Amino acid sequence: MDPSQYVPGLERLVDLLELVVREQVGDSLTSTMRRLRRLTLERRAGLDGSEERFLSELGKMSFADLRLIVRWLSMYFDLANLAEDDHRVHVLNHRAAQARKQKVDPPESIGSAIQTLRKMDISADSLQGWLDQLAIIPVFTAHPSEAKRKTTRELLRRIRTQLTNLNEDPYGEPAEQMVCDLTLLWQTDSLRPARPDVISEVKRGVYFAESLWDVVPAIYREMRTALSRCYPDHCFDVKPFVQFGSWIGGDRDGHPFVTSSVTSQTLGIMRLAALQRHQQYCHSLLSVITISEHQAHAAESLVKGLEDACTASPTFEKRISRVSPLEIHRRWLRLIEYRLEASIRPDHPEAKSIGYASSAGFLKDVTLLRDSLQAAQGERIAERYLQPWIDQIETFGFHFASLDIRQDSRTHQQCAREILFPDGPKDQDVTYDELVDMLARSSFPTTLDESRLSDTAKENIATFQVIAEAFAQGNPNAFAGYIISMTQAASDVLALLCLWKFAWSRVGGGQPLPHLPIIPLFETITDLENAPGILTQLLQTKVYRDYLTEIGNSNQIVMVGYSDSTKDGGYLTAAWGLHEALEAMTQVAKKEKVHLTFFHGRGGSLGRGGGPAARAIHSLPPESVGGRLRITEQGEILAERYDNPVIAQRHLEQLTQATLLVSAGKRAAIDPAWEAALRGMSAGSFKTYRQLVEHPGFLEYFDSATPITEIESLNIGSRPARRGARRSLKDLRAIPWIFAWTQSRHLMPAWFGLGTSLRKFGDENETGWATLQTMYRDWMFFRAVIDNAELALAKSDMQIAASYAAMAGDAAREVFTIIDREFRITRGSICLIKGQNELLEDTKWLAESIRNRNPYVDALNLIQIHLRRVLRAGSESLSDEQQETIKDLSRLTIQGIAAGLRTTG
Repeated sequence: MDPSQYVPGLERLVDLLELVVREQVGDSLTSTMRRLRRLTLERRAGLDGSEERFLSELGKMSFADLRLIVRWLSMYFDLANLAEDDHRVHVLNHRAAQARKQKVDPPESIGSAIQTLRKMDISADSLQGWLDQLAIIPVFTAHPSEAKRKTTRELLRRIRTQLTNLNEDPYGEPAEQMVCDLTLLWQTDSLRPARPDVISEVKRGVYFAESLWDVVPAIYREMRTALSRCYPDHCFDVKPFVQFGSWIGGDRDGHPFVTSSVTSQTLGIMRLAALQRHQQYCHSLLSVITISEHQAHAAESLVKGLEDACTASPTFEKRISRVSPLEIHRRWLRLIEYRLEASIRPDHPEAKSIGYASSAGFLKDVTLLRDSLQAAQGERIAERYLQPWIDQIETFGFHFASLDIRQDSRTHQQCAREILFPDGPKDQDVTYDELVDMLARSSFPTTLDESRLSDTAKENIATFQVIAEAFAQGNPNAFAGYIISMTQAASDVLALLCLWKFAWSRVGGGQPLPHLPIIPLFETITDLENAPGILTQLLQTKVYRDYLTEIGNSNQIVMVGYSDSTKDGGYLTAAWGLHEALEAMTQVAKKEKVHLTFFHGRGGSLGRGGGPAARAIHSLPPESVGGRLRITEQGEILAERYDNPVIAQRHLEQLTQATLLVSAGKRAAIDPAWEAALRGMSAGSFKTYRQLVEHPGFLEYFDSATPITEIESLNIGSRPARRGARRSLKDLRAIPWIFAWTQSRHLMPAWFGLGTSLRKFGDENETGWATLQTMYRDWMFFRAVIDNAELALAKSDMQIAASYAAMAGDAAREVFTIIDREFRITRGSICLIKGQNELLEDTKWLAESIRNRNPYVDALNLIQIHLRRVLRAGSESLSDEQQETIKDLSRLTIQGIAAGLRTTG
């Protein structure tokens, strides 16, 4: 979009918000807000004493008044975000309309990708090959970074749907409705009263995924249209290439509340959601597909199918008696609707006899209907109404999103030792040779004395039981794979395969072992360095290679983590370590003749691999993509990317477009000297970063100069916020770690260590800065590194960070000096590389958006700092009630700052 244009509707929304505030609390709050905003603007302009005057104003205010100020600011950001998103939608729609008028494709669309490939002389057969392996798989996660409760989200969604009407009639009935809903929003608690349980998070994931139901057919329609336009003489077979996954209800790594029972409930919730959506679509077609035999004949297969159904079910025969016998297609829809109803209700009297055993039978019925319509010269009807349904079935099936299971490798090792070697020592990992020997056996023991097992092993067995039963019941799409966190050796993968083989031996009834994808996850810098060797050993292990090739396509999924690698080695070292690991593992897979799908564990924030999705894909080594992209969608990203259907469609378009171009397009080879330069800069950056985090005052600084304590008390996720007592960097979870640095405006994990390395290279090489400028221009990876760091620096504010740092002790305060110096070096280095005087000079709309938001975000930061000082200074004199009030207010500021920065962790 071109957000340099004025965002329409925001000014009117703010006017209506002020009206609501005046109605609810009086005019005094509006006056106070204007005075505080003036002081933040003066502070931004550098006027002496502005911050002190602001804090003085806060000191005169009661906690009740502070709550109102924080409430107003938080709601302002919620409305600003809605208005910006609404404007983006209008711009996208306008661009699409203009493109259609000019008979061209909009930028970053699927059509533009196909057109580009056509201009590159990519043949139709070659493109078909890429389409056959194309896979775009966003995976929803429930990491604790979504600060808004579902009730608030629903209110904001309702307000969003009214923005168009308000823009068209800003002073009429739409304004009255908006005032009513803003009043509801003002009077609704924005913080959750308690931590959500896992099942609530599962339902939240379904809530955001609902918009995808209509988006997916639009993606396929765009692909088919582009192919027919660019390759008019070729008929392409477009297989389903968009699928969705989920960790919610399956990710048990460090999460004691995700149990086998929860996973089983999760499968039921997602199955019911998918079936109900199919039922709704089927019912909607009953008033559309009204074709008479007098006008067009139905296929014999439909006539025979209806006769068989009536014979099998007298109830069904009664159901269709009110439908004209001449409307065969409509009667067939009634049959599908009845079978779906029987599939949904376990207590349905004909659930087993007529309900669908799997989505395959359902797809067959809908495909028969489509084919019948096409044969009766109803191609347009089939294309408009039946093909979208088929696309939905092939994408969502009866599972909605395939569930990933994730658990720590140490848990599997413990479980394998207890189950496979019950009489041996329980404090040792099972060795590689022991596991190979066990897997080579033709059968596993089916009896087990569970009374001798630890609770951990019992829960592991129960989890595998749930997975095995889903496979045994013909529902393999319910699970996408099993992820092994902290994979450090090939034996970690073999241990999981042993557990899977053992579980299936108890459930499978002698049937061959089905293929459950086993996904090693490499997270730390060391693990990434070791990953190619581990993969080589794994693929050269006959028992594992046989398991992999049994499904025919030899596809190995490998996950790489962006969060822990950044926390472990810093921004540049993590980025380069991931890049090298991807390239090296790709070469291993090529040598071993297996297909490799990389699963990118990116977060929403810049310090966890976030940033524009298309930019991230273009920055990957091309051979590592290979037409397949699996990527996590975490925390607040679910709402930002999927709550609005237009934005969701745009996001999926960009993922598809970038994946196709990176995979099938042509790209110049990278100069080995550039790679050598990055390798050296990465080593220097690692040293700089480790000096910071190993500083004796670092942990004290983190606890004092960020709101980590308040974040850990937020009810924003079912997962515990920390692993245990904080004694070292390893004890910090990646998400609260990023969240805390973001809140205090350091955003340190997204840039620290980069500047020193850039400057060293620029200064020590005669053409150093010129080389860096060329690398930025011609190397997508390096450009993404620089651009993402630039955005993080633009959102950082060392003045605000200094105010947080003032709360640290003398020794810890030295840490701020180190961070501030690196900030200045990094900012200057990036500006020099990009040939600009200020950050984001080439993205003026974004710079303007940040600049406009800063005074309001600053106000929330200063209020947060004030509250922390009050609590610290008066902890003994404040009552328990007062202390809890301050903590509650602090949590509200966290939510407001997250909305203002549009990022959490």
